[in-house]
Amino acid sequence: MPDARVSPEIRLRRIWSGQGSAVLRGTLSAAAGAYRVALAARDAGYRARLFSSRRLPAAVVSIGNLTVGGSGKTPLAALVAALLAELGAAPAIVSRGYGRRTRGARVVADRDGVQLSARDAGDEPRLLAEQLPGVPVVVGESRYEAGRIALERCGADVLVLDDGFQHRTIVKDLEIVTVAGAEPWGNGRLFPRGILREPLSALGRADVVVVTNPATAAMRSAVERALRERESQAPVLAGSYRPEALRAGDGGSLPASTLAGCRVLAVAGLASPAGFVATLASLGADVVDLVEFPDHHRYTGYDLERIRAAARRAGADRVVTTEKDWMRLREGPPSDIGWLVLSVRLDMGPDRARLAALLSETLRRTASARSVP
Repeated sequence: MPDARVSPEIRLRRIWSGQGSAVLRGTLSAAAGAYRVALAARDAGYRARLFSSRRLPAAVVSIGNLTVGGSGKTPLAALVAALLAELGAAPAIVSRGYGRRTRGARVVADRDGVQLSARDAGDEPRLLAEQLPGVPVVVGESRYEAGRIALERCGADVLVLDDGFQHRTIVKDLEIVTVAGAEPWGNGRLFPRGILREPLSALGRADVVVVTNPATAAMRSAVERALRERESQAPVLAGSYRPEALRAGDGGSLPASTLAGCRVLAVAGLASPAGFVATLASLGADVVDLVEFPDHHRYTGYDLERIRAAARRAGADRVVTTEKDWMRLREGPPSDIGWLVLSVRLDMGPDRARLAALLSETLRRTASARSVP
């Protein structure tokens, strides 16, 4: 049966794909026009130095995107932090911490371990803290304040900003933009009429672009053309999600091949759940249905009953969710659903070395600049 509680976020996704009345689409187009004017005024303010960006006493690498979610920012942030550590740096990840119930700058994890729950930290910061033991993670509405704490209290000497492209109050030494290969610009319209956070002209601020999910040669070339048309010479790299682990909700590990031939119900609270479904299909799963929720959704007892009903209705053998969703599900109401949790990582193949070289050059350049009196 249809769910009467469909969220505004999911309704917007459906409108972006062509559903909804002409009147509603027209209203959203008018709102997008006003948003475009506000973005242009903000951009002009930075160019005229009416707005300023502050510099922190360390190299700052920003990971962001041009669209509303779903392009692989967080997996890339994890990879960048790992590469920086391999280069001998002491990275920390700084995030706003969307969906958390706390306010202000908070240390999610330091070198001694994880300090905050997903409810207090946000699902993505908590996930990064678990994936990168020993790497500090700090959240805060003010990225500057959170970055200062990471440097002064957590011993970091380089910062990775998760979702930092639109955050221009901090000087960034390397601006990395992720682009989803399956649907790079959506319907090509600005939010709320489409998925673009900024016009494509904003790509001119990017130092590096990483195409993900999937990173086909054709899409890589198309993104490169879009950059060159905007007079950007930023290199275009590529990476794909690779399943890393499958585990049961009770902590037991299973081979990913467990899903081959299974009738799977997918459960995802993501901005773009299609990539998760595609990953399950690549493992041989028969995805019989998708129960989708808004990004960063807090699961309730009603939600769990909806999932149980969907599994019964579809005759699912397994119920599989994402690692990010599991951060919230395990802190929610108890359930008897036999959860399986799929973990993925970003595999950049030969471009991993290219990205490492760009990071190394950024560290060298910023260290040299700081040494000049």
